[in-house]
Amino acid sequence: MTPRRRIALLTVIGVLCAGTIVVVAGVLGAATGTGGASVADSSARSTAAGSSAVGSPVVAFYGDSYTRGTGATSRAARWSTIVSTEHGWTEVNPSTNGLGFVNNRASLPGPDLVDRVIAAKPDIVISTMGLNDNFVMPGRAADVRAAIDKDFTALKKALPHARFVIVEPFWYTDERPESVERIIGWVRDAAAAIDADYIPGASHWMDGHPEWKAADNLHPNDVGYREIAVRMDAELAKLGL
Repeated sequence: MTPRRRIALLTVIGVLCAGTIVVVAGVLGAATGTGGASVADSSARSTAAGSSAVGSPVVAFYGDSYTRGTGATSRAARWSTIVSTEHGWTEVNPSTNGLGFVNNRASLPGPDLVDRVIAAKPDIVISTMGLNDNFVMPGRAADVRAAIDKDFTALKKALPHARFVIVEPFWYTDERPESVERIIGWVRDAAAAIDADYIPGASHWMDGHPEWKAADNLHPNDVGYREIAVRMDAELAKLGL
């Protein structure tokens, strides 16, 4: 069965309606701030703290609102949960609205995401971080580059036996500032430095599909997240996952 057909089977139940979310004033970095829109509650077993799939591989997701699932009608409709369910993984997803390697880091409540990922003792770490750092560019370019290296190095040192999959940072419009490619390059180089698997092209996965956007016109809706899940599933299959 193809990845698209498998994902379609998993998502056919009640996830085709785009949810309406609260939009905080400003650009995406503000609209997805740490106190911004939330993912609708769900009875799905997979939660931000991890699912209860005993004995399954633990997979920790390190990302922002696009991995948290902001814009989806339920946690079950976000791409990380769809993919985790497809693979039989225990999902740990502390991904946070508006967060970047640098952006909104100082205002993050509670433990840093790197520490939360490490505490989960995952078998696999999937990172999608980087979108929101475009909103501190170019003024903090040196800080962003250093933070990418620091985070990946810290994760690798603390989790030497985990498998790392670094995904090209997502992007949300067809128009792309020059900073998008710069950050993508830094993420790709940092992934190579820790011998991580790398998935290219994710910044283009939403290109040309406004119908995949939620009501805020920033985040994916349920259809958009399902399409991301299909693409992610196919890329993971290339890596033997």
